[in-house]
Amino acid sequence: MRWLRLLLPLVLIGICLALADGQGALDRLAALSPGWMLATVVLLNAVTLLSALRWRVTAGALRLHMPWWDTVREYYLAQFVNQTLPGGVLGDAARAARNRQGGTLGRAAQAVVLERASGQAGMAAMLALGLIGVALPSGPGATGAAGAAGASGPQVPLVVLLPAGVLALMLAATGVLLFTRAGRPDGWRAAARSALLGRFPTQVALSLAISALIVAGFVTAARASGSTLPAGTAMLIVPLILTAMLLPASVAGWGWREGAAAALFPLAGLGADAGLAASIAFGLAALISALPGAFFLQRRTPNAAPAGDGIATTHD
Repeated sequence: MRWLRLLLPLVLIGICLALADGQGALDRLAALSPGWMLATVVLLNAVTLLSALRWRVTAGALRLHMPWWDTVREYYLAQFVNQTLPGGVLGDAARAARNRQGGTLGRAAQAVVLERASGQAGMAAMLALGLIGVALPSGPGATGAAGAAGASGPQVPLVVLLPAGVLALMLAATGVLLFTRAGRPDGWRAAARSALLGRFPTQVALSLAISALIVAGFVTAARASGSTLPAGTAMLIVPLILTAMLLPASVAGWGWREGAAAALFPLAGLGADAGLAASIAFGLAALISALPGAFFLQRRTPNAAPAGDGIATTHD
């Protein structure tokens, strides 16, 4: 099965190249702008640093007090593992296992999962802002023009609704955890209320900032490959493109992300080849941004869990 997960991204990208203007995408990649690629790498490193801060805030709400440098180091390590190994969650599992901070492994797992949930909520908010931006008229007569464009322009492909549905289900599950009262004091519902509602202003600020940086990173990756992706449209389509990475049987979302980008870029008036090239450029920048985590692979964390412990699976 592992070899299949490694092969599937190549197959998916090959299908995208065959269905889209593959030569056009390859030409764009051959002419990548180093300056715009550097800007993308800088933005994605800022995402990692702010995400580490969000994890520290989330863990602190659950009484797991993590030193700042340890948090940054472990987040880079998790990013590197997620970028290079099949599944996309092994790095996050290692974060929980290596960083108990004197608490239980289940508590550490709650901090990691809820930090990720906060990020998905931020990306959903970015998508909502994009939808509002598309729905609102931009000037006199814009309503009619928008209606005409909607009637004749490209529609959202049905297959892209799947990642949007996955995102909606994740947010619904988080809402259940937040707003139901039953459960154990150390269970998931209580943890969600403490870490998310209890730190609501900070979580909102960090998750919106991180989501905005990710969208900006995709915009600069598109510029690097020769496309100008309007910011308003990017807020609408980039969250859907990146949510496609949640689909299983891949490495760091490769293949699924490229397919979603090729399908959605026509909504911005750009070709499928532009979306394919931008997505590959973004993926390369994400891999480069995660490389600092490779330097921490051999480091041992004093807070690593003993071999006999396991993550609690009992749900409250």
